[in-house]
Amino acid sequence: MTTLQSPSSSPPANRSDAPAAGTRGFWPIRDLPVVGWLLAAVGVALVHQWVPEPRWLLLHLLLLGAAGHAILVWSRYFADTLLRGPATPRREQSIRLATFDLGAVAVTIGVALDGWLLVLAGAVAVALAVMWHLASLAQGLRGRFRSRFAPTVHYYLAAGALLPVGATLGVWLARGLTDPLDARVRIAHAGINVLGWVGLTVLGTLVTLWPTMLRTRLAEGAEKASRAALPVLVAGIALVAAAAWADQPRVVAAGLVTYLAGVLVLARPMVDAARVKPPGSFPTWSVGAGVLWLAAMLAWVSVRVAFGGTWGDVSAALHDAAPFLAAGFVAQVLLGALSYLVPVVLGGGPASVRAANRALDSAGALRVALANVGLLWCLLPVPSVVRVVASVLVLGALASFVPLLLLAVRSRHRGTPASAAAERPRGQNTGLAAVGVALAVLAVAVGGAVDPAALGRASSADAGVAPTGRTVEVDVVAGEMRFTPDRVEVAAGDRLVITLRNESAGDVHDLVLETGADTGRIAPGEEAVLDVGVVGRDLDGWCSVVGHRQMGMTFAVEVVGGEPGAPGESVAGDTVEPAGHEDHGHDASGAPISSAGDPGPDFAAYDPVLPPLAPERVHRHTFRITEQQAEVAPGVTQEVWTFNGTAPGPVLRGRVGDRFVITLVNDGTMGHSIDFHAGVRAPDDVMRTIPPGESLTYRFTATRAGVWMYHCSTMPMTAHIANGLFGAVVIEPPGLPPVDREYVLVQSEQYHGADGAVADLDKVAAEEPDAVVFNGYPDQYAHEPLRARTGERVRIWVLDAGPSRASSFHVVGGQFDTVFDEGAWQLGSRSGPARDGGAQVLPLLPAQGGFVELVLDEPGDYPFVSHVMVDAERGARGVLQVRH
Repeated sequence: MTTLQSPSSSPPANRSDAPAAGTRGFWPIRDLPVVGWLLAAVGVALVHQWVPEPRWLLLHLLLLGAAGHAILVWSRYFADTLLRGPATPRREQSIRLATFDLGAVAVTIGVALDGWLLVLAGAVAVALAVMWHLASLAQGLRGRFRSRFAPTVHYYLAAGALLPVGATLGVWLARGLTDPLDARVRIAHAGINVLGWVGLTVLGTLVTLWPTMLRTRLAEGAEKASRAALPVLVAGIALVAAAAWADQPRVVAAGLVTYLAGVLVLARPMVDAARVKPPGSFPTWSVGAGVLWLAAMLAWVSVRVAFGGTWGDVSAALHDAAPFLAAGFVAQVLLGALSYLVPVVLGGGPASVRAANRALDSAGALRVALANVGLLWCLLPVPSVVRVVASVLVLGALASFVPLLLLAVRSRHRGTPASAAAERPRGQNTGLAAVGVALAVLAVAVGGAVDPAALGRASSADAGVAPTGRTVEVDVVAGEMRFTPDRVEVAAGDRLVITLRNESAGDVHDLVLETGADTGRIAPGEEAVLDVGVVGRDLDGWCSVVGHRQMGMTFAVEVVGGEPGAPGESVAGDTVEPAGHEDHGHDASGAPISSAGDPGPDFAAYDPVLPPLAPERVHRHTFRITEQQAEVAPGVTQEVWTFNGTAPGPVLRGRVGDRFVITLVNDGTMGHSIDFHAGVRAPDDVMRTIPPGESLTYRFTATRAGVWMYHCSTMPMTAHIANGLFGAVVIEPPGLPPVDREYVLVQSEQYHGADGAVADLDKVAAEEPDAVVFNGYPDQYAHEPLRARTGERVRIWVLDAGPSRASSFHVVGGQFDTVFDEGAWQLGSRSGPARDGGAQVLPLLPAQGGFVELVLDEPGDYPFVSHVMVDAERGARGVLQVRH
């Protein structure tokens, strides 16, 4: 077999007798599964829109399948060669590779189908194959510790020891975890597998392979750097895993910086070698670019994690960096190394090797340029169409290795004169690189042709108006799927400058105007300045993140006639209000602004705690009906009608058999009434409408258990309920056991009218609510969560007051072991919760009610919603905060 061509002072990357007799041509055959894994990854990339979780599937195909198989093949090959030990038996290696590949297939399918048992079986097979591989490496190292190349095998041993740990974490992830535990385990899984199994193997190999590929000597100090870097790299991986274990997200950044330091220690001799013999072929360019992407991603993620400081920031950074680590680092190093090694191992004489080299080096500069400039476009905040085109270029550049590999095999068998395989002139390589850059830049032009507004080439904002010289500066807050304010007024000819600040908990946002002006994506806590320029016409804007515009993240710039002002005057402020509607949250037409946002520091949520059960069996209350102005949502003031000043009205509580005496007083300006579903009464007298200033007494006995609605029954009843005249009566089932916490949630709808007016009856008739809420205010329990401790039993009474929308009450991350719905036990009973069965929702039609119970053993923030998800997004949501 032909040896690797290396100078006498370079590492003996191969010997004339390695692999041993009987293995001739066998090593390249073992690389065929790598081609299969790559083809599968290309296929998933092409049909990703029909594949569940395509990002994670692609990562497993590339990192576990292609890279893992190549690691088993080539680390064994290099260990045999560098240590001058006996060649690995063919049968042993074949069984080990088959076990690994079958396990990797099972893991990949399990990830795609969300089958954790399949993931478990596959992970066991992968771990067994790698531990076998590890034992074989350790045995080959016995008696050869003093070899100058033994440190490379130490990298392989460290990498192999880490993979079973990473596989175990992967199984845990597949089993299903809740945030932030999912983010903690995911970062440990990625750190151990990508930085450990893949990273250590790659970096250890490049110590000797890099100068061999350059056909130069080992740089001075390379072996010393190799020995010094390994403990630093392992310490970085250990810090990342320890940070996840100790729940310290910022320590992740320290671990990544430590690992980066180890990479830089190894990079110095690589740079020295490249100075002696600069890279001049696809293998060296590709491998060098891959190492640069590794360093860049480590630095980028470290900064994001250090400044973010939460597991959400860690998870987002990992999610964003994963494709660039996979394509930029792993894929480029893998393809570059194989492009160099396969021709050498194929052998066949110098002419055949050079022919195969030439085939695999075809258009090398072009391919490397396309891949790396395309990746840069994907990393930058470019329009989505540009990112798609750039991704196709990257995919094409990387996938071209497969046909070129087949061409190399064919060239090797046909043979080629050495003169024909001469190295391409450097000038020609430079020209091909320039073509690659030009094609990548063309992606922007293609994207712009498809979506010109995304590139700012739509019609201008000034519409030909003469500039006034004035500048209007506006602060806009993005959060809770709304812009605040969501409109501004400017005089025709004024220059508009918008400062957008992202105050959401975890989402990125941007502001895109129809002209194409764009802030770019900004992370939570960050801000960006958008200089719109001179404005001469009305402009529409929105958040371009998928789904955010549909959820209400829209913005409007409205041009008015302008007011006198000195040229150059700057008008600055937090908001710009329309004339005649200051601070009322409505636009110039009287239409209400969105109801979401921060309610402000003085906001007090409706008390959701179920009031205590009074010992007396006769409950006397006075209900006064008022008509008053109230803020029903952030920035939205309406006239509401209330029982005792709140909407919903007071929660009443009693037992079966209790008697209620309610005195209703109408302090409003129109006729009102009351209807208690908790009692059985003829409507004629007690439910009659009484005029302003009058009163009536409503008596009833609670004969059946449940959570019952009461409301004004004056027609049109939808208007009176929609304006706030409703509430709940809780009648406990006999023998109901006590619990640690009890809450009451009343779902209702809001139909916002003009500023300070009553509900919009046209919206009520059309069933087009502006908000769906619990206890009268959208998202209020996201700002002031319900609270519980781990292990406590929590009972939540839920009533759907309507007037029109159904509810499907759900606690995200929880399961109900007790469900009482409309007077009947659906799950569990008064004697205790269900042992085996569970429920995920409490479904309710308007005027229906019940309660659910659950116990949460893990601390965290558990959102609760109406699982009619459009209503959850309108405000029917909150948080149950569970702490130790």
